[in-house]
Amino acid sequence: MSQEKEIKKEQEAVEDALNENEAVNEAATEENAEAQAEGSEDSSKEAEEESKEEGKKSLFGKKKNPLQDKLDDMTDKYKRQLAEFENFRNRTEKEKAQMFDAGAGNVLTKILPVVDNFERGLAAVPEDKKDDSLVQGFDMIYKQLIKTLEDMDVKPIEALGKEFDPNLHNAVMQVESEEYEEGIVAQELQKGYTYHDTVIRHSMVAVAK
Repeated sequence: MSQEKEIKKEQEAVEDALNENEAVNEAATEENAEAQAEGSEDSSKEAEEESKEEGKKSLFGKKKNPLQDKLDDMTDKYKRQLAEFENFRNRTEKEKAQMFDAGAGNVLTKILPVVDNFERGLAAVPEDKKDDSLVQGFDMIYKQLIKTLEDMDVKPIEALGKEFDPNLHNAVMQVESEEYEEGIVAQELQKGYTYHDTVIRHSMVAVAK
């Protein structure tokens, strides 16, 4: 009987030791679980803070949104195309104005001989015929023609008594003159004209020598 009791005591001691070991393991497991939970919470907090920092950097930093980059690029292209179109329109308007002026100049140079003939005809009318209705009618037509040319900015070039200017005058001869000094226009043989300050016909003159 004594041996059985001893064996039973030993079994109970082993069981107590096993139970105590299990309790220690359970306590250690719970501590590890709590530590892991705390670690995961710290990691999630760190990840959240890093995400916020990245958001701030993307919002305030130098990095741009791809959509914003595309919008800026399209805006820049639109501005360049608008500037090119404005330059094209200005260039076209300038070319049209130049073509119009060139065409008008050609027409005016063909009208000027008609003006010359009016002036020659009126200058040849005797004094006693200037009051005739026909002569006065021609004179009115001549004045109307001159007024129309003036409205178109066609102006006669001043020549007589002016210093010879090759840009305005075409000298065809030199003459002796007691009235004018050398290099001064002494006679105007054909009147010259400008259109928009551009010479469309030079004055044909004789220069004093």
